[in-house]
Amino acid sequence: MGKTIILLAGYPATGKSYFCNKIRGQYPQFRVISQDAIKERLWDEYGFDSVEEKTALEMQSWEMFYEKMNRQMKEGEHLISAYPFSEKQRRRLGTIAEKNGYQVITIRLTGDIDVLYERSRKRDLSPSRHLGHLMAHYHKGDVLEDRERADMLVTYDIFRQRCLDRGYDKFELGHLIEVDVTNYDKIDYPGILGRVGEIMGEGAHRPENRALKKSVRMCRCDKESGSFAAGKTQNSIDVSYRFRVK
Repeated sequence: MGKTIILLAGYPATGKSYFCNKIRGQYPQFRVISQDAIKERLWDEYGFDSVEEKTALEMQSWEMFYEKMNRQMKEGEHLISAYPFSEKQRRRLGTIAEKNGYQVITIRLTGDIDVLYERSRKRDLSPSRHLGHLMAHYHKGDVLEDRERADMLVTYDIFRQRCLDRGYDKFELGHLIEVDVTNYDKIDYPGILGRVGEIMGEGAHRPENRALKKSVRMCRCDKESGSFAAGKTQNSIDVSYRFRVK
Protein backbone atom coordinates (compact mmCIF):
# COMPACT_ATOMS: atom_id res chain seq x y z
CA MET A 1 0.00 0.00 0.00
CA GLY A 2 1.45 3.36 -1.04
CA LYS A 3 1.64 6.24 1.42
CA THR A 4 -1.60 8.14 0.99
CA ILE A 5 -3.32 11.34 2.00
CA ILE A 6 -7.05 11.74 1.41
CA LEU A 7 -8.38 15.28 0.99
CA LEU A 8 -12.11 15.59 1.60
CA ALA A 9 -12.86 18.74 -0.35
CA GLY A 10 -15.76 20.50 -2.04
CA TYR A 11 -18.55 22.80 -0.95
CA PRO A 12 -19.17 23.62 2.72
CA ALA A 13 -21.82 21.64 4.60
CA THR A 14 -21.44 18.52 2.45
CA GLY A 15 -20.91 16.10 5.33
CA LYS A 16 -17.11 15.91 5.19
CA SER A 17 -16.78 14.89 8.83
CA TYR A 18 -19.30 12.08 8.37
CA PHE A 19 -17.50 10.95 5.23
CA CYS A 20 -14.22 11.02 7.14
CA ASN A 21 -15.67 8.71 9.79
CA LYS A 22 -16.98 6.33 7.10
CA ILE A 23 -13.53 6.12 5.52
CA ARG A 24 -11.77 5.57 8.84
CA GLY A 25 -14.29 2.88 9.73
CA GLN A 26 -13.14 0.98 6.64
CA TYR A 27 -9.49 2.09 6.77
CA PRO A 28 -8.60 2.79 10.43
CA GLN A 29 -4.94 3.35 9.58
CA PHE A 30 -5.77 6.90 8.48
CA ARG A 31 -5.07 9.67 10.98
CA VAL A 32 -7.09 12.86 10.90
CA ILE A 33 -5.35 16.20 10.49
CA SER A 34 -7.79 19.08 10.86
CA GLN A 35 -7.19 22.73 10.07
CA ASP A 36 -10.46 23.62 11.78
CA ALA A 37 -9.37 21.91 15.01
CA ILE A 38 -6.08 23.83 15.01
CA LYS A 39 -7.89 27.10 14.29
CA GLU A 40 -10.46 26.55 17.03
CA ARG A 41 -7.71 25.77 19.51
CA LEU A 42 -6.02 29.08 18.67
CA TRP A 43 -9.32 30.92 19.07
CA ASP A 44 -9.74 29.43 22.53
CA GLU A 45 -6.16 30.14 23.53
CA TYR A 46 -5.83 33.72 22.29
CA GLY A 47 -9.29 34.97 21.37
CA PHE A 48 -9.86 37.83 18.94
CA ASP A 49 -11.54 41.23 19.02
CA SER A 50 -11.77 42.02 15.32
CA VAL A 51 -11.99 40.40 11.90
CA GLU A 52 -8.32 41.31 11.37
CA GLU A 53 -7.24 39.46 14.52
CA LYS A 54 -9.40 36.49 13.55
CA THR A 55 -7.83 36.40 10.09
CA ALA A 56 -4.33 36.52 11.58
CA LEU A 57 -5.09 33.49 13.75
CA GLU A 58 -6.48 31.66 10.74
CA MET A 59 -3.29 32.32 8.79
CA GLN A 60 -1.27 31.03 11.74
CA SER A 61 -3.44 27.91 11.87
CA TRP A 62 -2.66 27.15 8.22
CA GLU A 63 1.07 27.31 8.85
CA MET A 64 0.65 24.97 11.82
CA PHE A 65 -1.47 22.67 9.68
CA TYR A 66 1.17 22.43 6.95
CA GLU A 67 3.93 21.87 9.49
CA LYS A 68 1.96 19.11 11.19
CA MET A 69 1.17 17.48 7.85
CA ASN A 70 4.81 17.51 6.82
CA ARG A 71 5.89 16.08 10.17
CA GLN A 72 3.34 13.26 10.07
CA MET A 73 4.24 12.44 6.47
CA LYS A 74 7.89 12.13 7.45
CA GLU A 75 6.71 9.50 9.94
CA GLY A 76 4.95 7.64 7.12
CA GLU A 77 1.42 7.97 8.46
CA HIS A 78 -1.65 7.71 6.23
CA LEU A 79 -3.55 10.99 6.56
CA ILE A 80 -7.04 12.31 5.94
CA SER A 81 -8.10 15.95 6.05
CA ALA A 82 -11.49 17.58 5.53
CA TYR A 83 -11.88 21.20 4.45
CA PRO A 84 -13.38 23.26 1.59
CA PHE A 85 -9.96 23.41 -0.06
CA SER A 86 -9.41 25.83 -2.92
CA GLU A 87 -6.68 26.98 -5.26
CA LYS A 88 -5.13 28.89 -2.34
CA GLN A 89 -4.05 25.63 -0.71
CA ARG A 90 -3.47 23.44 -3.77
CA ARG A 91 0.16 24.27 -4.52
CA ARG A 92 1.31 23.97 -0.91
CA LEU A 93 -0.50 20.68 -0.39
CA GLY A 94 0.87 19.27 -3.64
CA THR A 95 4.41 20.31 -2.80
CA ILE A 96 4.33 18.68 0.65
CA ALA A 97 2.82 15.47 -0.74
CA GLU A 98 5.33 15.25 -3.56
CA LYS A 99 8.31 15.96 -1.31
CA ASN A 100 7.30 13.13 1.01
CA GLY A 101 6.40 10.64 -1.73
CA TYR A 102 2.66 10.57 -1.01
CA GLN A 103 -0.13 9.85 -3.43
CA VAL A 104 -3.17 12.09 -3.05
CA ILE A 105 -6.83 11.13 -3.26
CA THR A 106 -9.26 14.03 -3.52
CA ILE A 107 -12.86 13.21 -2.65
CA ARG A 108 -14.73 16.29 -3.83
CA LEU A 109 -18.22 16.67 -2.39
CA THR A 110 -20.68 18.85 -4.26
CA GLY A 111 -24.43 19.29 -4.39
CA ASP A 112 -27.36 21.63 -4.79
CA ILE A 113 -26.35 24.95 -3.22
CA ASP A 114 -29.83 25.64 -1.84
CA VAL A 115 -29.87 22.30 -0.02
CA LEU A 116 -26.33 22.78 1.25
CA TYR A 117 -27.13 26.24 2.60
CA GLU A 118 -29.94 24.84 4.74
CA ARG A 119 -27.52 22.27 6.14
CA SER A 120 -24.92 24.97 6.74
CA ARG A 121 -27.38 27.18 8.58
CA LYS A 122 -28.60 24.29 10.73
CA ARG A 123 -24.98 23.47 11.62
CA ASP A 124 -24.15 27.10 12.48
CA LEU A 125 -27.17 27.43 14.75
CA SER A 126 -26.31 24.22 16.61
CA PRO A 127 -24.73 24.70 20.07
CA SER A 128 -22.08 22.14 19.06
CA ARG A 129 -20.68 24.54 16.43
CA HIS A 130 -17.70 26.50 17.75
CA LEU A 131 -18.92 30.06 18.33
CA GLY A 132 -15.75 31.51 16.82
CA HIS A 133 -16.98 30.58 13.34
CA LEU A 134 -19.93 32.94 13.74
CA MET A 135 -18.39 35.97 15.42
CA ALA A 136 -16.07 38.88 14.66
CA HIS A 137 -15.02 38.87 18.33
CA TYR A 138 -14.61 35.83 20.55
CA HIS A 139 -12.92 34.72 23.76
CA LYS A 140 -13.17 31.31 25.39
CA GLY A 141 -16.23 31.12 27.59
CA ASP A 142 -18.33 33.50 25.48
CA VAL A 143 -21.95 32.43 25.11
CA LEU A 144 -24.56 33.55 22.60
CA GLU A 145 -27.95 32.13 23.46
CA ASP A 146 -29.58 33.31 20.24
CA ARG A 147 -27.19 32.41 17.44
CA GLU A 148 -29.41 34.17 14.93
CA ARG A 149 -27.81 37.33 16.33
CA ALA A 150 -24.23 36.26 15.50
CA ASP A 151 -22.50 39.08 13.63
CA MET A 152 -20.83 36.75 11.10
CA LEU A 153 -23.67 34.30 10.53
CA VAL A 154 -23.47 33.34 6.86
CA THR A 155 -26.45 34.47 4.79
CA TYR A 156 -27.69 32.63 1.72
CA ASP A 157 -26.19 35.21 -0.64
CA ILE A 158 -22.77 34.98 1.01
CA PHE A 159 -22.89 31.18 1.03
CA ARG A 160 -23.85 31.03 -2.65
CA GLN A 161 -21.19 33.57 -3.64
CA ARG A 162 -18.47 31.63 -1.81
CA CYS A 163 -19.50 28.39 -3.49
CA LEU A 164 -19.51 29.95 -6.95
CA ASP A 165 -16.45 32.19 -6.65
CA ARG A 166 -13.91 30.28 -4.56
CA GLY A 167 -13.53 27.23 -6.75
CA TYR A 168 -14.47 24.66 -4.13
CA ASP A 169 -16.05 22.56 -6.87
CA LYS A 170 -12.87 22.60 -8.96
CA PHE A 171 -10.25 21.68 -6.39
CA GLU A 172 -8.37 18.46 -7.06
CA LEU A 173 -5.02 16.84 -6.44
CA GLY A 174 -4.01 13.34 -7.47
CA HIS A 175 -6.88 10.90 -7.94
CA LEU A 176 -10.32 12.52 -8.04
CA ILE A 177 -13.51 10.98 -6.72
CA GLU A 178 -16.43 13.38 -7.12
CA VAL A 179 -19.65 12.81 -5.18
CA ASP A 180 -22.98 14.63 -5.33
CA VAL A 181 -24.29 14.70 -1.76
CA THR A 182 -27.57 16.51 -2.39
CA ASN A 183 -29.40 13.33 -1.39
CA TYR A 184 -27.50 11.35 1.24
CA ASP A 185 -29.62 8.26 0.53
CA LYS A 186 -28.22 8.03 -3.00
CA ILE A 187 -24.55 8.02 -2.03
CA ASP A 188 -22.84 4.75 -2.92
CA TYR A 189 -20.54 4.51 0.10
CA PRO A 190 -19.42 0.90 -0.60
CA GLY A 191 -18.48 1.82 -4.17
CA ILE A 192 -16.56 4.90 -3.08
CA LEU A 193 -14.75 3.08 -0.27
CA GLY A 194 -13.90 0.30 -2.70
CA ARG A 195 -12.44 2.79 -5.16
CA VAL A 196 -10.33 4.31 -2.37
CA GLY A 197 -8.99 0.83 -1.59
CA GLU A 198 -8.19 0.21 -5.25
CA ILE A 199 -6.24 3.44 -5.51
CA MET A 200 -4.28 2.70 -2.35
CA GLY A 201 -3.43 -0.73 -3.73
CA GLU A 202 -2.29 0.77 -7.00
CA GLY A 203 -0.04 3.13 -5.10
CA ALA A 204 1.95 0.22 -3.71
CA HIS A 205 3.15 -0.57 -7.23
CA ARG A 206 3.98 2.95 -8.35
CA PRO A 207 7.22 4.89 -8.18
CA GLU A 208 7.14 7.67 -5.59
CA ASN A 209 5.39 10.85 -6.72
CA ARG A 210 3.91 9.15 -9.78
CA ALA A 211 0.42 10.29 -8.75
CA LEU A 212 1.57 13.87 -9.13
CA LYS A 213 3.68 13.55 -12.29
CA LYS A 214 2.50 11.07 -14.91
CA SER A 215 -0.04 11.36 -17.71
CA VAL A 216 -3.27 9.80 -16.53
CA ARG A 217 -6.66 8.62 -17.68
CA MET A 218 -9.90 10.09 -16.51
CA CYS A 219 -12.68 7.63 -15.79
CA ARG A 220 -16.31 8.06 -14.91
CA CYS A 221 -18.52 5.71 -12.98
CA ASP A 222 -22.14 5.99 -11.96
CA LYS A 223 -23.93 4.21 -9.15
CA GLU A 224 -26.49 2.55 -11.38
CA SER A 225 -24.12 0.70 -13.68
CA GLY A 226 -21.01 0.58 -11.53
CA SER A 227 -18.97 0.64 -14.72
CA PHE A 228 -16.03 2.84 -15.63
CA ALA A 229 -15.81 4.67 -18.94
CA ALA A 230 -12.33 5.82 -19.86
CA GLY A 231 -11.86 9.33 -21.14
CA LYS A 232 -9.04 10.87 -23.11
CA THR A 233 -5.54 10.67 -21.76
CA GLN A 234 -4.52 14.00 -20.30
CA ASN A 235 -1.14 15.47 -19.49
CA SER A 236 -1.72 16.76 -15.98
CA ILE A 237 0.04 16.74 -12.66
CA ASP A 238 -3.08 16.37 -10.58
CA VAL A 239 -5.82 14.38 -12.28
CA SER A 240 -6.12 10.60 -12.15
CA TYR A 241 -9.61 9.16 -11.88
CA ARG A 242 -13.05 10.70 -11.83
CA PHE A 243 -15.65 8.60 -10.05
CA ARG A 244 -19.04 10.27 -10.13
CA VAL A 245 -21.94 9.24 -7.92
CA LYS A 246 -25.22 10.89 -8.74
